Amino acid sequence: MENRQQTPGGKENQHWLIRNMRRNFITGLLVIVPAALVTLALIWFFNTIDSILQPIIAIVFGREIIGLGFGITVVLIYLAGILASNIVGARIIQFGEWLVGRMPVLGQLYNASKQAITSLSGMSRSRAAFREVVLVEYPRKGLRTIGFVTGELSDAAGKQLVAVYLPTTPVPTSGWLIVVPESEITRINMPVDTAMKMVISGGIAAPHDLDITIPDSR
Repeated sequence: MENRQQTPGGKENQHWLIRNMRRNFITGLLVIVPAALVTLALIWFFNTIDSILQPIIAIVFGREIIGLGFGITVVLIYLAGILASNIVGARIIQFGEWLVGRMPVLGQLYNASKQAITSLSGMSRSRAAFREVVLVEYPRKGLRTIGFVTGELSDAAGKQLVAVYLPTTPVPTSGWLIVVPESEITRINMPVDTAMKMVISGGIAAPHDLDITIPDSR
């Protein structure tokens, strides 16, 4: 029986296929999981409100009102947004989040959902706020960090400077703003959304390769 050895090119193709499938799978999770968590939470909230109010409505009006739970859910979400927009309401919500966060299982689910929603909302705003993706030598010499250009300015001597936002992983809505000379950034040909997915996934949803040349740090 003939023993066929796999060529290096064939192994490389298999590795590329596995990496590509893993990257696409993680990217899909980043989209589906937060949406699924929010949907399940809304369905649970709607059913809870409906099960509490419908018996009362049936006694008062003689019949149930279809869609009442959904309407009240929408109103409550809107009122929660108004409440969170003022200082007193924000503190009440923070206290409620603190209580929920201390619950063993519910706290972990709530924190994960909140982080995912915050990250995705930051991604939607980033299309307009972030101009391009760059690499910055940070936090030490020889290392590169992904950043997003947010503005350009110049110092008193006319030297061109660039404002770069460095996001954290896995929640990119927190990070650092640094101002560096334009000569100290490396511009990369990568869409903002792709870079943001890479940050949120901790590099798992990274592209196969980068069409850039990293300058020598020595």
